[in-house]
Amino acid sequence: MTTARRWTRGVVVGLVVVFCTVAVGAGSKSAAKPRRAAAIMPLPAAVTKDPPRHVMDVARVKRGTRPAVQAAAGRIDELLAKHRQEHGVEPSRHLTDAAFARRIYLELAGRIPTHDELVAFLDSKDGDKRADLVDALLESPDYVSHFYNFWADILRLQERPDKHLVFEPYLAYVKDSIRTNKPYDEWVHEMLTADGRLWENPAVGFQLRDEGMPLPYVDNTVRVLLGTQIGCAQCHDHPFDHWTQHEFYELAALTAGTKTRPGGDGPGKKRTPPSGPAAQIARAAYKLQQENKERGQKNRAAVSQFLRANVTSVAFADKKLTLPHDYQYDDAKPLETVSPKVLWGEVPSAARAANGREQFASWIVSRDNRQFARTIANRLWKKVMGVGLVEPVDDFKDDNPATDPELLEHLTDEMLRLDFDLREFVRILVSTDTFSRRAVLHDTMSAAPFRFPGPALKRMTAEQLWDSILTLVARNQWAAQRPTVAEVAGVMTVDLRTATLDDVDRGLEAFLSHYGRQASKRHLMQACGYRGLELVRASELPTPLPLGHFLRQFGQSDRETIEGGRTVATIPQILAMFNGPITHAMLEKGSVIYDEVTSHKPKEAVDVVFLSVLSHRPTAEERAAAIQEITSAEDPATGCGNVIWALLNTREFLFIQ
Repeated sequence: MTTARRWTRGVVVGLVVVFCTVAVGAGSKSAAKPRRAAAIMPLPAAVTKDPPRHVMDVARVKRGTRPAVQAAAGRIDELLAKHRQEHGVEPSRHLTDAAFARRIYLELAGRIPTHDELVAFLDSKDGDKRADLVDALLESPDYVSHFYNFWADILRLQERPDKHLVFEPYLAYVKDSIRTNKPYDEWVHEMLTADGRLWENPAVGFQLRDEGMPLPYVDNTVRVLLGTQIGCAQCHDHPFDHWTQHEFYELAALTAGTKTRPGGDGPGKKRTPPSGPAAQIARAAYKLQQENKERGQKNRAAVSQFLRANVTSVAFADKKLTLPHDYQYDDAKPLETVSPKVLWGEVPSAARAANGREQFASWIVSRDNRQFARTIANRLWKKVMGVGLVEPVDDFKDDNPATDPELLEHLTDEMLRLDFDLREFVRILVSTDTFSRRAVLHDTMSAAPFRFPGPALKRMTAEQLWDSILTLVARNQWAAQRPTVAEVAGVMTVDLRTATLDDVDRGLEAFLSHYGRQASKRHLMQACGYRGLELVRASELPTPLPLGHFLRQFGQSDRETIEGGRTVATIPQILAMFNGPITHAMLEKGSVIYDEVTSHKPKEAVDVVFLSVLSHRPTAEERAAAIQEITSAEDPATGCGNVIWALLNTREFLFIQ
């Protein structure tokens, strides 16, 4: 592809017009404005300094398992080759080292490689350098950040899903589960059975995400963990699957006894719960709530929410569930009590004497329940290869079979063999020959199944795009991190049994000054703020972000729906890439690419720009066009800025090839 064709595809204007950025009303002279603005709005010092040597402790990858990884990857390739041959599909060509490096960084680290990282990889003569890079990325903070974003979209992670819910500890728990490489079945079982308050046992966040909605909780849990949509059966027999309303209620009966306040009581309730520590806290909170109402201060709503946050905790005691009053089928009567029962298979024998919630959790994560392993295997396959073997990934049903059933069952076997080690499973997938082939365009609306001649071509997610641009800006991408469980507990915990209202006021003030929405924004802006944006990894930003934020413009989910993120193109995205604050930050003095480019002569700078932005060296034609732009501009820095902007707005930059 020629230079002009590549660049005009991305910005829909001619090469010269792109370089001069006429499409956003700016010529070469005005292109220098972001750099002159540095005197007024410089990049924050925390961003331009070298990153800390220690960001977080990440579980190490076991190098000794590499032969087993290669063997497992080879078996997957054999099955794919067989499948492609049956359907007359030829594999795409292999990736160059440069293209592989870009893809593996995006898939495992959630960002493009830096100039120095890429050059070091390309210059290496080590025959195992690809495997070495995979292992290094899998045990990096970048991996934790990127896969946190992946799970945040699935689990609908928000800091305040309700005004009284303080979810920072749960968000920290999810990140820690990835960081420590906790086995997935163990992780899920903890979330499904956890008791206590959020900062005492943060895994309760999974149950509290649907607080007060016991039936949607069951629907969402089955959809996320078992890839099966049973939500329609809440109100009537499923119209497109075989699930009945009675079966839905039988399953829901297992978790019907989940409570989020002792005895169902708490601040604002008239009844008082029975005795016990949690009940004592609830009674004390109710008393403090009444005092708060009587004094009539302006902050009484915030005090009420703070009290409710302190009294909200998860507990479980088996409870009978009855059918709805308008139940209309012949197999039972309205308001009839249903007996707890799983959807398929049986509750493991070791859990049959346990309470309903424990039975539910044990059934879901059981090794005999292959759908649990099958669902996560399919999710991660799509994460790496771009298209699931079953699509949508949460709609397994009889009339929606896998495109390659043999491969899907093999991947399920692999997940079980690995004892739900998700990172090792990903390590196998990215070690396949198929992954190292060029991405192929796939029309998601087509009825024709994708046969995986290589991964499917996909656009960067909003988080990948943000973190990739941040790589061009910030030497230190970790100027701020989410609070730990201990940090939140330190300001949230107030012993309501002995506290006065003044104690509650002080606790609320401490909480708001650390983790209130405005305080969090202020702290981030002080640490890494630039033109209203916080220059830090997407995983560390507030969630949900406001609609006008770069990440939301590029499709980051509001975290209200499961996997609500989108990668469709919009006009605001074009404008944000042309003239948004984050792209201006790249051209400020002190940014990674500014300092790197201005330290080289024009001819060398062209290589730096291409390697930094597109992860490859320019062709002869590209080099000539870029040098012409740089040397004809009013100064080399302005010319380089125009080239950087042109490359950033290409499809080649936005898509994972």
